[in-house]
Amino acid sequence: MSGRAGGGGAARGGGASGGGGARDGRTAAGPGGRFVVRAEGARLPVGAVVPELLGVLAAGGCAVLAAPPGTGKTTLVPLELARTAAAAGTGRVLVAEPRRMAARAAARRMAWLLGERVGGTVGFTVRGERKVSAATAVEVVTTGVLLQRLQRDPELAGVGTVVLDECHERHLDADTAMAFLLDVRAALRPELRLVAASATTDTAAWSALLGGAPVVAAAGVLHPVAVTWAPPPRPVRPAHGMSVDPALLDHVAAVVRRALGETDGDVLCFLPGAGEIARVAGRLGGLGVDVLQLHGRAPAAVQEAALAPGERRRVLLATSVAESSLTVPGVRAVVDAGLAREPRTDHARGLGALTTVRVSRAAAEQRAGRAGREAPGRVYRCWAEAEHERLARQPEPEIALADLTGFALQAACWGEPDASGLALLDPPPPGAMSAARALLHTLGAVDAAGRATDRGRRLVRLGLHPRLARALLDAAPHTGARRAAEVTALLSEELPASYGQDLAAAWHTARRTDDAYTTRWRTEARRLEAALGAEGGAAGAGAAARDAAVLRGGRAREAEGRVSGPLASDGSPRGGPSPSGRAAGGRGGVLGDDEVAGLVVALAFPERVARRRGQGGYLMVSGTAADVGDALGGAEWVAVAVADRGVGRAAARVRLAAVVDEQTARAAAGGVLEAYGEVRWAQGDVVARRVERLGAVELGSVPLRSPDPAALRAALLDGLAAEGTGLLRWSREAVALRQRMAFVRRVLGEPWPDVAEGALLEQAERWLGPELAAARRRADLERIDAGGALPRLLPWASGEASRFDRLAPERVEVPSGSRVRLDYSGEQPVLAVKLQELFGLADTPRVAGMPVLVHLLSPAGRPAAVTADLASFWREGYRAVRAELRGRYPRHPWPEDPATAEPTRRVNARRG
Repeated sequence: MSGRAGGGGAARGGGASGGGGARDGRTAAGPGGRFVVRAEGARLPVGAVVPELLGVLAAGGCAVLAAPPGTGKTTLVPLELARTAAAAGTGRVLVAEPRRMAARAAARRMAWLLGERVGGTVGFTVRGERKVSAATAVEVVTTGVLLQRLQRDPELAGVGTVVLDECHERHLDADTAMAFLLDVRAALRPELRLVAASATTDTAAWSALLGGAPVVAAAGVLHPVAVTWAPPPRPVRPAHGMSVDPALLDHVAAVVRRALGETDGDVLCFLPGAGEIARVAGRLGGLGVDVLQLHGRAPAAVQEAALAPGERRRVLLATSVAESSLTVPGVRAVVDAGLAREPRTDHARGLGALTTVRVSRAAAEQRAGRAGREAPGRVYRCWAEAEHERLARQPEPEIALADLTGFALQAACWGEPDASGLALLDPPPPGAMSAARALLHTLGAVDAAGRATDRGRRLVRLGLHPRLARALLDAAPHTGARRAAEVTALLSEELPASYGQDLAAAWHTARRTDDAYTTRWRTEARRLEAALGAEGGAAGAGAAARDAAVLRGGRAREAEGRVSGPLASDGSPRGGPSPSGRAAGGRGGVLGDDEVAGLVVALAFPERVARRRGQGGYLMVSGTAADVGDALGGAEWVAVAVADRGVGRAAARVRLAAVVDEQTARAAAGGVLEAYGEVRWAQGDVVARRVERLGAVELGSVPLRSPDPAALRAALLDGLAAEGTGLLRWSREAVALRQRMAFVRRVLGEPWPDVAEGALLEQAERWLGPELAAARRRADLERIDAGGALPRLLPWASGEASRFDRLAPERVEVPSGSRVRLDYSGEQPVLAVKLQELFGLADTPRVAGMPVLVHLLSPAGRPAAVTADLASFWREGYRAVRAELRGRYPRHPWPEDPATAEPTRRVNARRG
């Protein structure tokens, strides 16, 4: 503090100089002195409800503050809370913002309102950067930093009030932080005051979550905003993944030009990501205005310029970061592309990425409101009015969409392994939570019950995704802390597209480049190196140090048909040779950059280690196909850091990867390394071999000389199932037997066996038993006589099988004495016999109680008549047949009364 007069009033007016400019406004006393808010702060609309907010907090300790963007909820309210906290001696005010840019901007704005520099009364802490002092009364942090603090110090010593800003955005860290804070109030610090601050009036759920906390609503001063619907003149392809149709970007740039011509002031254009911002910026040259690119990766100077009035007209191209958490002055027109980026995770394949989605109606309203903050404005929406009502009402909360591994580890370290006891607006999806906990168990971060291990607590303290934290800890003993930290820092933020697909090459580019990205990268790398030192990781503390030889490969130990991997049960490495396959000390014992990059990626994403299997095609350990392209030079093995799988794509598209060798692949993904005997039906025959496999990736195989008989039998049965009983030898007699058995089953049912294809395959072991036991390959199946095996299915146990030949005889004797074969291939058995052989037979023969279908043949063997009622034929049909055939076959008998004639197989004797 700077020795300004003390005082605890909230009176408006008065004036003081200091901090470089006149100040005329609300006073607020901070620790050790008195500070005065500039007139701009005193006029902020939220000031009207500050007394009500303070009263609510004094009465119950919790409040929900609903205040539109630009009303001062992020800047004036924390200062007022600090004033009362100073008077009561209850500790500093902690303001949690969802983004680093917002945290820095809020701290700068509050310090400016006090006429101070950041780090005095107002400070901030974001990942890799901290500006606070003993005089700091208001500290602005990101929600991620707040979570780290809560894990280290659940009581939040020295903090009296926490403001969770922009809670309506439903970021996962913010939801988690609020749940933890409510636990702290309930169990440790009932006097801790909580404020959930939202830019929307949709606050009922937050009020309920905070135990029915009162809602304090501030009215915004929002000027009228006219809506202009500006859909593209021609249809554009829907966005998918990270892909946006260039035709839409052309259209957005044209609408920006239109807005510049039709409105005054600055134009704020919303686009989904930094890539689209850069491409639209490239289409806006020669306009005579300043074009600023505002996104999380923008340089600090650009961010500061966007948040301050410009000297000339500006076009600000921004992501959704500018929807509510930042105030951008001078804007009179908003151009909204109608797109946003949200996380999506394919839990089955272990792939997660941002994807481009249509903006929600609520977000569209937030964006439009930016045009009416200071004066009447206009919003140009780049979609048709008819489409607007089809948009989702609210954006999905991040907990419903994101990879929950980090959340699950936070919850486990907090003592809530399944998160069921946390006060969350939306519960985590069970499938995503299950996948997250399974991964954490693989990393050794949680035990079988989901409770955090010592290793898990080390991982969470690094402030990284658990995958990256694991890679950093386990790689450092082999690569050195600095190089492990540098590669991990590359993986912790999206790389510029110009850095390419090869991580090692991107690392080299970052080292020799000096831009906004590399400034952040170096800062993060230094932070991680320091964190390793604090954890003892640089020296290889704990299990990782004791097993420093582990990641270096080693002989796989085989147990119960499976080879153990190089990771111990706690996720730390077991011992073995170097990841590069060289003995330690090769090339002076130092791994090359390519090897370091590959090792870190493989440790972070072991299921994404992939082996080449064709032209540009790879197969990941997880079983997902991947297209790597030419950037990695056709390497045999790669470790994939970033990949996505678009709609309709059979393979994931790799965006960032590093080359690895087989030993590193074995070491990193050792948890799924297996060696086993494999006996299966493949490519039309039995394959019996000894296989070594890394997940879905086959490493090698040798023939299996003595396969397990049960496995052989199962493979042969699989072959039968795949190709059918046609694999067996079916003689004419075997086919006829099957037809006879099918007839009896059809007519009499149980206990006669079903010999349809499906039933025979299902009962194959029963009727092919001995022959199947002796078979080893396809040729053996082809030699099995199906006719000799089928009778095993007959009901021998009940004695019914002895009746089979009577019920379905193979042949029947006709009056001429011939034994004629029956044809059972149709629905009704067929007796095909020459007409003369049936003379004198009055009734139709029957089998299993069913009359056969008699095909009466001419002397030449051709059908002359078909009947199932022989008596009727003799009475009514025979005369016509006799008249037709008697002249054609004069040597054969054609008596007038066939019922009394002598049956014969012979012809009449020739007359002399």
